Amino acid sequence: MNFLEERIQKDGIVKEGNVLKVDSFLNHQMDIELFKQMGEEWKKRFADANINKILTIEASGIGIACVASDYFKAPVVFAKKSKSINIEGDMYIAEVESFTHKCKNQVIVSKKFLGPDDHVLIIDDFLANGCALQGLISIIAQAGATVEGIGIAIEKGFQSGGRVIRNLGYRLESLAIVDSMDAETGQITFRQ
Repeated sequence: MNFLEERIQKDGIVKEGNVLKVDSFLNHQMDIELFKQMGEEWKKRFADANINKILTIEASGIGIACVASDYFKAPVVFAKKSKSINIEGDMYIAEVESFTHKCKNQVIVSKKFLGPDDHVLIIDDFLANGCALQGLISIIAQAGATVEGIGIAIEKGFQSGGRVIRNLGYRLESLAIVDSMDAETGQITFRQ
């Protein structure tokens, strides 16, 4: 069992509806030392990749991506879920559906932060159905940039997202893959 799986076993809470609550260390309260271990592990796994940008989606991916960026010496760009008056000029837009929030959002990235010379590592906290990832991949394609890889903290292996993304030919490195969860017992089984 790796460091992230151990932490999920210790502090993760399984809820009805295939929800894994990890807000005490990952996506509400953030354990930066854990994030450093994650960044270091992704750097090992993508050591051969030419990465000059990290892309994530607001909000839960931002903290993880920022800490990981220190290992890649690359800036972080995050797709925003709403347009504000601060965003000006041309934008890349993709529609994504959130498993957790059960809603669709348009996500946007300013064209000035992503272009054809960029070699991008996507970082996010969870992978369930893969909708957010497909939106980010679409934005990278619109920019003419290259997806060098995808780093996910926790993949729900019993949902279709990981299989879909891998079948599309992308290099996907998930630090913990949950094969099953039982809300009644709290049991979590990880892929070996």
